[in-house]
Amino acid sequence: MEYRSTRGDGTIHGFASTLLAGLAPDGGLFVPDRIDPLEESTLSGFVGADYATVARDLISLFAAPDIEPATVADSVERALGNFTHPAIAPHRQLDQDRWLLELFHGPTLAFKDYALQFVGELVERQLAREGRHATVICATSGDTGAAAAAAFAGRENISVVVLHPAGRVSEVQRRQMTTLTHDNVANFAIDGDFDDCQAMVKALFVDPAAAPLNLTAVNSINWARITCQVAYYAWSSLRLGGGGPVNYIVPTGNFGNILAADVARRLGFPVGRLVLSSNDNDVLPRFFETGRMERRETRQTISPSMDIQVSSNFERALWFASEGDTAAVAEWQRALTEDRAFSVDAATLGRLRERFSAARCTEAEALEEMARTWRETGEMICPHSATAAHAARTLDLDGPVVVAATAHPAKFPDAVRQATGHEPPRPELLEAVMEAPERYREHPADASALRELLLRENRADRSENYQ
Repeated sequence: MEYRSTRGDGTIHGFASTLLAGLAPDGGLFVPDRIDPLEESTLSGFVGADYATVARDLISLFAAPDIEPATVADSVERALGNFTHPAIAPHRQLDQDRWLLELFHGPTLAFKDYALQFVGELVERQLAREGRHATVICATSGDTGAAAAAAFAGRENISVVVLHPAGRVSEVQRRQMTTLTHDNVANFAIDGDFDDCQAMVKALFVDPAAAPLNLTAVNSINWARITCQVAYYAWSSLRLGGGGPVNYIVPTGNFGNILAADVARRLGFPVGRLVLSSNDNDVLPRFFETGRMERRETRQTISPSMDIQVSSNFERALWFASEGDTAAVAEWQRALTEDRAFSVDAATLGRLRERFSAARCTEAEALEEMARTWRETGEMICPHSATAAHAARTLDLDGPVVVAATAHPAKFPDAVRQATGHEPPRPELLEAVMEAPERYREHPADASALRELLLRENRADRSENYQ
């Protein structure tokens, strides 16, 4: 499969190139040239298949011809060996038509593991094949940083740099990032919000002076992340569909998770309506109401992974909806960066509304939904998943409705305790994390200063290695 930039630089890339580059050369995001529906016989072959089979075959589809199926299969097997539930992504029924899709059975108890454990395997293999070193850099609003650090810690030829907004992630999320002892992992607490962290990452990617770092990104701006996440929507829709479409409600920050569900639908899997749920930082619901994307001040909430004003992956949705109008996408992104707002044309907005809906959930409503779910079903849910559960209960959708449960409730004990009056059970994976010493450095929201720091340390490391 071939890939190009959403902003139209004209170059064509293979999967391996997109995997290691992260961002396109012009600052855009990589997208496949086309996504064709699978043959009916191929789709029917997935019915009854286990999660590993679905993941292996779908990832191979997007990785070909750069990465051979045997390498994908081995990477999937190794990655899934780090998950604790035999079903990998189990369903839990809430009532007759509502389900939770539990996406928190990986090493860091969040849905990011489902892509990053595989991406870690693949990046290490590709770097070894090319005989070079890379610096994996990611901005995180909470879960991506921990998942990336866990996926790349201790791997050959890889340095990991994680930027998180100081004081704006939960204690558990922070500790999962900062208690790793591996020398190749560096954590920075940035004086700003998630959008500041993300802006620093994007600035470094287009900065020629940062070239010696050989940067690669593993946020959901990396297409390989989306590819891996397609698997659980494809698998889930076949398990629950019974021949009909399955609706999904997805807590949404950077838009990568719900975009993966749309890719599954484009491939022909029985995915029905897709609804993104938002917290008080309702930039996306406002856009779907008005067609105007407008950055405002980020509000700190009990669901920090959604405390975002710039949903980077939405650029891909804009590219699809504008039917590949790269000039329009580039102008919209310029306006968002420089003017903090843009408006789309009626045709593009109409196509977006055909594929996605948006629902907002206030903090009070999320706490009440957590309490209600606990009271009526005995299930504890995290505050992000609560925004989706609220929409699942209040919206009128035909057929099965699945809430993407994106994180284990124990990652947000304060919010769970506030909502339910009970302490969420702490998985064994978190016991050591809560006691271990932390390692991170504070840093201003200054990409140039971070570049110079990383270059100095990179030179020092190389000098030590040659002594």
